[in-house]
Amino acid sequence: MATMTSRERVLRTVNFQAADRVPIDLGAMKASGISVKAYNQIKARLGMTTPTRIWDPKFMIASVEEAVMRRFHLDVVPLDVSSALYDVRPDGEWLPSTLYEGAEGLLPPNTVIGTDTDGRWVLLDEHRNPTSFRMPRDGYYFDDVAFNSPGETIDPAAFRPATGFTDEQLGAIQARSRYLYEKEYAMLGWGGGVCFLGLSLITDRLSNVTMGLPSEWMVMLMTERATCHEMMDKSVDASIKCLAQLHEAVGDRCFAWGIAADDSGTQRSEFIRPDLWAEMIKPHYAKLCAWIHHNTNWKTFLHCCGSIYHLIPHMIEAGVDILNPIQTSAANMQPERLKAEFGGKIVFWGGGCDTQRVLPTATPEEVRAHVRERLAIFKPGGGYVFNQVHNIQPNVPAENIVAMLDAAYEYGGNP
Repeated sequence: MATMTSRERVLRTVNFQAADRVPIDLGAMKASGISVKAYNQIKARLGMTTPTRIWDPKFMIASVEEAVMRRFHLDVVPLDVSSALYDVRPDGEWLPSTLYEGAEGLLPPNTVIGTDTDGRWVLLDEHRNPTSFRMPRDGYYFDDVAFNSPGETIDPAAFRPATGFTDEQLGAIQARSRYLYEKEYAMLGWGGGVCFLGLSLITDRLSNVTMGLPSEWMVMLMTERATCHEMMDKSVDASIKCLAQLHEAVGDRCFAWGIAADDSGTQRSEFIRPDLWAEMIKPHYAKLCAWIHHNTNWKTFLHCCGSIYHLIPHMIEAGVDILNPIQTSAANMQPERLKAEFGGKIVFWGGGCDTQRVLPTATPEEVRAHVRERLAIFKPGGGYVFNQVHNIQPNVPAENIVAMLDAAYEYGGNP
């Protein structure tokens, strides 16, 4: 089969058509990337001395550079509203920083970090007031310590999700999309989505119906169903207004757009009953997905961690096209089972390497064998994009990351 461009390869793959090889992702969205420390070690092996941009201070993940993309045959680039304004700014406007674990990187312009009385790093807002994001001493990333604050309650009347973007943001996302489109990578869009269970920091918190109180929201899903439906419908309507603006700015230069980062599973099972998810969450996903499919050529992309096997049929029926990160180490998420039951119905994006039990501790040879085994399961019939399960952590050996990505390219080809 003739060699394809990255864009052609991804478009064919997400439409369950034959491609020359399995597409490879590293860092196309904020839960498919690599920590700054691990990324710097990869760059050192490649002899790269450029400063590393920290894509998002909360997660302390790296912006993957084009030289790294070429070396590892990566196919997908991010188009994220949250970073569009500073992605185009030169390195000299970014802020040099040394992280707790010793990794060095450039923080986005206007980032301000303070220290609290316990010695933790604190993200400050534009007025230099402390936010709820804290990084423990010697930590790897920021935690939101305001989740489930005792004594607080959800006030539905106070829920006002964002309904649009500034002209500056839209201009930046348009310019960024045109720049990336010329490079023939596939672009995954992000921004303006929803969050209905409240455990994600990727989706804008203004559009998070739990308002930082996911435990109370879970109770409300059972005791105040009508109110929850009203809030989620309001969130979807706001998201549609945002997505309409984004589609006008970006058009079909993106192949897919992230509708939600909405974790629904633990290591052992879903943390919400599948029948409750179907009753309360599914109709609102369906409304959002239907608008996208009717008004754009985008595929719908959902990030949802953990053991979610019993929710996948409902996600498919709601119109979700692409599912990430495929946490195969969780209960009921065996690759063979997922492929047999849902292959051809939803695109699997992830699951290519277990980041809990294999990537950090195995030998490079074991990592290669593991990736080869996963590709043998997921590759047939298309509908699979290679990515490890969630972000690569700082303690992962560089040789294992290289082994994983090289194996994905070597064993992902189609005759």
